[in-house]
Amino acid sequence: MSATILIIEDEPAIQELLCLNLRHAGYAVQQAQNCQEALALIQQALPDLILLDWMLPDQPGVRLARQLRGAARTRDIPLIMLTARSAEQDKVDGLEAGADDYLTKPFSLRELQARIKSLLRRRAPQLTHDLIEVGGLTLDPGTRQVSGGGIALPMGPTEFRLLHFLMTHARRVYSRTQLLDQIWGDHVFVEERTVDVHIRRLRKALSPAALDHLIQTVRGAGYCFSMARIE
Repeated sequence: MSATILIIEDEPAIQELLCLNLRHAGYAVQQAQNCQEALALIQQALPDLILLDWMLPDQPGVRLARQLRGAARTRDIPLIMLTARSAEQDKVDGLEAGADDYLTKPFSLRELQARIKSLLRRRAPQLTHDLIEVGGLTLDPGTRQVSGGGIALPMGPTEFRLLHFLMTHARRVYSRTQLLDQIWGDHVFVEERTVDVHIRRLRKALSPAALDHLIQTVRGAGYCFSMARIE
């Protein structure tokens, strides 16, 4: 699953350079030249990470960062601030506004990619291509293959995404609504019971390796991936 990165930058040359570089690296890219355009895109669908310029024509990027962090729907989106302001207080202001990281212009594109990967690994590990091995189950995002006990475990794309998310957030309990937002997207409107159907399919796919018990139901709360029983 490719991460979608929203670039909010009003300088066309910098925006195009970032866009080409990130697409070449395998990311899906959205572009906005001001906060109003960015909010319209975010309203349609949440990006997986935001690159936010400090100086924008309609309002400062730090104000938008505070706005995003203050809303339940957007508070967890990873955010990197891009700015020519290099004073220590400016960095403090950017981080206190809600930025996860801060890059001063001019910056290396290799460094930017490294910081994006690091931030996604920390904040949204299901969007990386790292091999995952938990509880005798192996998931390879690069080849989209799952195996357990030496047995290949084929499954549908939705079940794969669901398993990937749960494995990268092991022992955390997620409600049906949260899983819908994470797997289907918060802009897609489907019944919550759809999650139950795909959980059953996922368990069936894991059953040949006797690993279906790793997908646990937490009564009144939702689902989780765990080797230990969650009450």
